[in-house]
Amino acid sequence: MSTQSTPGIDEPGVPDHPSRSDGFVRGLSGLIGGPLGDHAVARDRRSGGERRFWTAVRIVLALTCLTLALHWVQKSPCQDGAWADNEQYTRFCYTDVLALYYAENLNHGAVPYRDHPVEYPVLTGYFMGALGLPVHAVGEGNPAINQGQWFYNLNALVLGALAVATVAVLLALRRRRPWDAALFALAPALLLTATVNWDFLAIGLAALGLLAWARSRPALAGVLIGLAGAAKMWPLFILGPILVLALRAGRLRAALTAIGTAVVAVVAVNLPVAIPYRENWNRFFELNTDRPIDWGTFWYIGRYLDGKFGDPGSQGPFQWLDANIPTLNYLSYALFGLACLGIGALALLAPRRPRLGQLAFLVVAVFLIFSKVWSQQFVLWLLPLVVLARPKWGAFLVWQVAEVCYFVAFYGELLGASTGRPVFPEGVFVLAASLRLVTVVALVVLVVREILHPERDAVRRTYPDDPDGGVLDGAPDVPWLDRLRQRRSGTDPSPAPVPAVT
Repeated sequence: MSTQSTPGIDEPGVPDHPSRSDGFVRGLSGLIGGPLGDHAVARDRRSGGERRFWTAVRIVLALTCLTLALHWVQKSPCQDGAWADNEQYTRFCYTDVLALYYAENLNHGAVPYRDHPVEYPVLTGYFMGALGLPVHAVGEGNPAINQGQWFYNLNALVLGALAVATVAVLLALRRRRPWDAALFALAPALLLTATVNWDFLAIGLAALGLLAWARSRPALAGVLIGLAGAAKMWPLFILGPILVLALRAGRLRAALTAIGTAVVAVVAVNLPVAIPYRENWNRFFELNTDRPIDWGTFWYIGRYLDGKFGDPGSQGPFQWLDANIPTLNYLSYALFGLACLGIGALALLAPRRPRLGQLAFLVVAVFLIFSKVWSQQFVLWLLPLVVLARPKWGAFLVWQVAEVCYFVAFYGELLGASTGRPVFPEGVFVLAASLRLVTVVALVVLVVREILHPERDAVRRTYPDDPDGGVLDGAPDVPWLDRLRQRRSGTDPSPAPVPAVT
């Protein structure tokens, strides 16, 4: 098909109400009287009458602020930095933000990269210094101030603002589906991990980049995604789906503009540090190259199974990889690369051009699945992408339950490692990690199924094509791709060649 229309999908343009459109929410709505009725729907429509203050957008924003406030309360036992008797683990309140204020020597006024190597990409280091150095300066003149607590709370305020900005972007991208963003606002993962690290710096910038792309501003989108990639590398993966979808739609100029400005942004942020302080700047890359198999990953699960079911005294394949880190790195990169090639083929050969949100989720999800590092807060990377890719509550909640189980098991593992006394058998932690892995894989499978069967896609029931697509939204496929798919399906309409006249 050369157009992006699909028969059988509900008429677009009608605001979505989950109690009617989402089977899981519709079932739960029976507890409070059933799906939203016609009278309530009528009140949602614009009219000359009085409008309610608590619109869907304001409710979702308020829920996000409530979740972040509860997160701050949950982390409050650790804010003073006096972590006695492993309370940072027993009370589930550990945060890198506070720990690294001291570990990165910010409490001594060290300028990141100049005075001390930093284990994060450059923009995150800038961010740490921009908040940490003023706190140290104030603390020097006021010894009564708990610098670590001030630093954490200042970070919590800024990161919380970036989280609210992220949900605002989701609402802007889904004006007809505002309740989709409630998945983000009410996610247990947001409650538990929002300020464990500085991930919302990258998430907020990446979300703004997606919004700029959706508003057909590819140069600005590239700059924002490039800045996000200079904070955490994963947002740069979004440029791959943009390129492949632009190839299918014949809009390569816009995609190359975004990629070009992203490269410029990354280089511009890194050069001021990479040239004068190369060794300290390179710390991030060295750390990630040299790290062995980390807790909770696919590779960790395999290493555990090697020890349980392998021959005594022999080394299983995952155990061997843990001792041969260069090979582990190459294999991890190769599997991620092959998965990306598969996603690219899916994007080009699917019956209808996939949405950008779907492909962005798939790429970041397979990166986590095959990565040798999967920290507890990395779940935040997927939260906004799940909302854009598959805003359905059932599978989302199953995944979130698995993430909560992993969160609890992870802190038990941390406590056991700290005290030397296991809290529970390691198999419990491996089971929790396996559940997390399986639920993410299940989400990947569900998104792929909806790409192959676009009539199942909830977003396409409300929008005619791709609300995140920008210049791609509503664009027809390039003719050569139509012909390629027709040949593959055996329906090539081209006429048979005329025999030569002799």
